[in-house]
Amino acid sequence: MNNGYLKEEDYAEPCCPFEKPDAVKTIPVRRVLDKLDEYFAKDDSAGAERHLNYWLAEAEENRDRRGELTVRNELVGLYRKTERETEALDAAERAIRLAKAIGLEGSVTMGTTLLNAATAYKVFDQPEQALALYEQARDLYEANLPPTDERLAGLYNNMAVTLTALERYAEARDLYEAALSVISGTEGGQADEAVTYLNFADLIAAERGPDAGDAAIRAYLDKAEALLNDPALPHDGYYAFVCEKCAPTFAFYGYYFTAKELEARAREIYGT
Repeated sequence: MNNGYLKEEDYAEPCCPFEKPDAVKTIPVRRVLDKLDEYFAKDDSAGAERHLNYWLAEAEENRDRRGELTVRNELVGLYRKTERETEALDAAERAIRLAKAIGLEGSVTMGTTLLNAATAYKVFDQPEQALALYEQARDLYEANLPPTDERLAGLYNNMAVTLTALERYAEARDLYEAALSVISGTEGGQADEAVTYLNFADLIAAERGPDAGDAAIRAYLDKAEALLNDPALPHDGYYAFVCEKCAPTFAFYGYYFTAKELEARAREIYGT
């Protein structure tokens, strides 16, 4: 589960023609991310943090700024997951400054860095700051990615949650629809589609109230439940993460059995 959504071409720092080839020693980003996935699959946040901090120091020492950016983006996600606001926002701002220093403005990587930072601000209840960053990320993603790229769906979902918090419901609805148009029918996309339907339920509850919107809310919950129960969906670390993320929403709306079942699935995958 690569929370930063960085791709292989983002890893290699371009070499200045006047710079000695050995002046920059790159860290093994693919191996770093694969090992990080192993920690997350075991729900070992402490191990993940030790791992990332080790490679952050290596990247800094070896002047591998793109490698450093990858690690800093992952740290933003880790600090969000562990609810450490100060560290998450500091890591987000450092990542943005680094991306600018590298000269990545206008790139997908810059968009990803802005998205990660925005999501940190969203999680820690600063929706205005989050929305400003999401808007910048959206401009970069839509300019550089094909309309079927799943990273767009992630951006639209997160941005719509922020718009819901700001009571801009029509804009949020449009973005959820845009997210579904990207991920519906894609292989392995059921988990993300389920998250979108639960977000739709929250939108209805915020806009109409839970009583007036009860029928629509339950329809979205039923769709999400069916998707998460799809036998074709791999029960891997990302599935466990989504189960953990979705369980409280089901419980909030009275789907207690579903919530407990999802929590149990996550524990089984994590081996806890």
